[in-house]
Amino acid sequence: MLSELQGQLERITYTNTENGYAVARIKPLEGGSSVTVVGNFIAPTPGELLALRGEWTNHPKYGDQFRVAESRVLVPATTEGIRKYLGSGLIKGIGKSTAARIVDRFGEKTLDVIENDIEKLTRIKGIGPQTVAKIKTAWIAQRQIRDVMIFLQGHGVGPGFAARIFARYGSGAIAVVQDNPYRLATDIKGIGFKIADKIAGQTGFPPDDPRRASAGLLYLLGRLAEEGHVYYPRAPLLERACEMLGVGPEIAATALRAEAASGRLTLEEAADQPVFLSRLYRSEVRAAEYLGKVLAAPALHRVPEPEKAIAWVQGRLALRLAPSQVEAIRCALGSKAMVITGGPGTGKTTIINAVLKIHARLHTRVLLAAPTGRAAKRMQEATGVAAMTIHRLLEFSFKAGGFQKNQDNPLDCDLLVVDEASMLDTILARHLLAAVPVQATIIMVGDINQLPSVGPGNVLNDIIGSGVVPVVVLAEIFRQARSSRIVVNAHRVNQGRLPESNPGQSDSDFYFIEKGDPQPTLETIIELVTRRIPGHFKVDAFNDIQVLTPMHKGIAGAENLNRELQKHLNPGAEGITRGDLQYCVKDKVMQIRNNYDKDVFNGDIGIITRIDTYSDTVTITFDAREVEYGFSELEEIVHAYAVSVHKSQGSEYPVVVMPVLTQHYILLQRNLIYTAITRARKLVVLVGTRKALAIGINNNRVENRYSRLQPRLRALKAG
Repeated sequence: MLSELQGQLERITYTNTENGYAVARIKPLEGGSSVTVVGNFIAPTPGELLALRGEWTNHPKYGDQFRVAESRVLVPATTEGIRKYLGSGLIKGIGKSTAARIVDRFGEKTLDVIENDIEKLTRIKGIGPQTVAKIKTAWIAQRQIRDVMIFLQGHGVGPGFAARIFARYGSGAIAVVQDNPYRLATDIKGIGFKIADKIAGQTGFPPDDPRRASAGLLYLLGRLAEEGHVYYPRAPLLERACEMLGVGPEIAATALRAEAASGRLTLEEAADQPVFLSRLYRSEVRAAEYLGKVLAAPALHRVPEPEKAIAWVQGRLALRLAPSQVEAIRCALGSKAMVITGGPGTGKTTIINAVLKIHARLHTRVLLAAPTGRAAKRMQEATGVAAMTIHRLLEFSFKAGGFQKNQDNPLDCDLLVVDEASMLDTILARHLLAAVPVQATIIMVGDINQLPSVGPGNVLNDIIGSGVVPVVVLAEIFRQARSSRIVVNAHRVNQGRLPESNPGQSDSDFYFIEKGDPQPTLETIIELVTRRIPGHFKVDAFNDIQVLTPMHKGIAGAENLNRELQKHLNPGAEGITRGDLQYCVKDKVMQIRNNYDKDVFNGDIGIITRIDTYSDTVTITFDAREVEYGFSELEEIVHAYAVSVHKSQGSEYPVVVMPVLTQHYILLQRNLIYTAITRARKLVVLVGTRKALAIGINNNRVENRYSRLQPRLRALKAG
C-alpha cells in the first residue's frame, strides 16, 4: 500500500541525469528527523517542497528509505514555509537574508509578487534590477520544470521517462509532446511507438493523423526487421499498416511517400516494389560493394606452391586429410574469399587449423573473429590463435561514435577468418566487410543449416546463393565424430530423419524422454536439471546445463521455465521485483539487445553479482567483467536458466535440455531442432512427444527473409 510524504528537499546524495533517478534527504513538513528518499525526479533541486507517494523499505546497509512512485512540487502557503523555500538556494540570487527581507515585506503574497509583479522586489534595499533579472530567470526555469513534470505525469508518463524527456527537450518538452508526441518514439530511449501512441491519444491526436501513420509505418518496418527482413514488399506492407493502425490505404500510402521523401525510407524499383528502412538499404548496398572490392583486388600474399603446402601441413598435423578437406584447403589458399560450410564432425576446425599453420609458416598477418564472445572463445581454444568478437575486432567505441575500423582505417591483416558466419546480419556484415583490406583474403565458416541470424538478413546464404565466391560443403562425418550420438543425430535431423535414442544406455550422450503434456514435461525438466543430470553425469546444474526452448510463452516456454528453475536453482536470494520478474543475486541472465555503451551484446550471458537498492543499480558479471545497470535498464535483461533456441546461436554448452511438444508446433522446424542439438558438447536430453519431434523434423520450410543482397552480388559479378 502506498504511503504519502511531504517535505523539503534538503540535499541530493546521488543523481542520474539520464533517467532522473536520485537519492536525496527530505525534511518532513510534520516535523521529525530527515529521511532518505529514492526514486525518479525531474531536475531535483534542494529547497523544493515535494509531495511524494511511495512505500517505506529497509535497505540492509542504509536502513529505512522511502521509495518514490509519484512526486510533485508544492508551493508553500505559510510565511515561514516561504522563507525557508526561498532561502534554501533554490532560486539563484536569493539567499537566506534576502529571503527574510522579501518575506518580511510581502508576507504570504511573496510568491504571487515574484510570479506576477517581480519588479516590486526593487523596493527592498539591496535588490537592484540585475538581481531581479537573475531571480526572474531562475524562477521561470523552476516553474518550467514543474510544469513539464505535471504535464507529462498527467498524460501517463512515469517519472523515469519524464526525466528522459525533460533531459532531451528541456523546457520545450510540453511543446514537443503537444505538437508531435510521435517524436518520442525515435528521440527517447525506451519509448516506442506504442507508448508514444498512447500519449498522443491522451493529448487528442486523431487516429488518422498523418504523423501517426508515418510513425506507425516506421514502427512496423522495425518490427519486420526484427523478424529478419531487410525490406518488405510495398503491397503487403501497406496492408499490414492499415490493419495495425486502423486507417484507410490512402493514408498509409501518403505516409509511405512522406517518409521516403524525408529519407527515412528508401523505395527501390523491383518486381515486388521493396520498401527499406534507409539504414538497412545502405547496409545491404555497402555490404555488396565492399565484398566486390575485395574480390576484385589481387591478394597481397599468395601461397606459391599450394600442393606442397598441403602435403607439408598433413605431416605437421600427423593425419591424412579427406579429399573434401584437401579441396577446401586448396580453395582457401587460392581464393580471395570463400565459404566453408558443414555440420558438426565434418572437419571444419581441422581445415582452419591447416590453413592457419600454412599461413603461419609464411608469416601472414592473420585475424580470427566470431559474432559472439562464446564463439570467439571456442574458436581460440580450437585453433590456439587469438580470436575476438567482431565488435572488438572493429574497435567499437560508443564515445567515439561507432566502429573505429572501417574503409578509411582498415584492419591490419592479410587473412581474416570469420567463424559462425551464419550469425552475420546485414548491418554487422556491412561494417565487417568495410574494414577488410582489399588485398586481404576472407574465409567465412558456418553451418547454413542452423537458424539464420537474429538480426535482419540472411547474409551467408545470400553469399553462397550468389555464386560470387567458391563454396566448399562438408557432408562426411569423420570417424572420430561418429561415436557421438549428438553428431550423428544432428545429421539425421538435417536429413529429415528422427534421431536415435536408447534410454536404457547409461553412457549415451543423447536421450529422448517421452512426456505427453506440458506440466509433466516441466516437472521432468526441473528434475533433470536440478538432480538427475548433475548426479549421474557429474556436471554443475547452474553453469553446465542450459535449457533451450522453442517458445517464450506457455508452461514449457522460456518465461515459465525461468520462473520455475529460478525457484529451484537460486532459492531465497536477495532480489528486486520489476514488473512480473524478480532479479536476484546469483541469477543467470542474458542481454537481449546490443548495448554498445556497455560493450554487451545480444545473447551474452552473465551472473548478477550485486544489487544496490540505494543507488538503484544491478551489477552483472559477463566473462569476469563487471557491468553496471540502472534499474530502469533492466528491460535489456532476461533470465537465462532457459533461453530460446534463437538466442542460443553462437553458443555451446556442455549439456542441453529441450522440451519438444505439439504446443510448440508454430515454431517447430527442422533447423530449430538441429540448431538446439548442435549447441551441446557432451549431452542432449529432449523431453516431449515423438509426434512433436516428427512435426518439427518434417517441417523444412524455411521462412523467406526479404533481402536483395544476392541479386546485388550477382550484379557485381556480371559487371
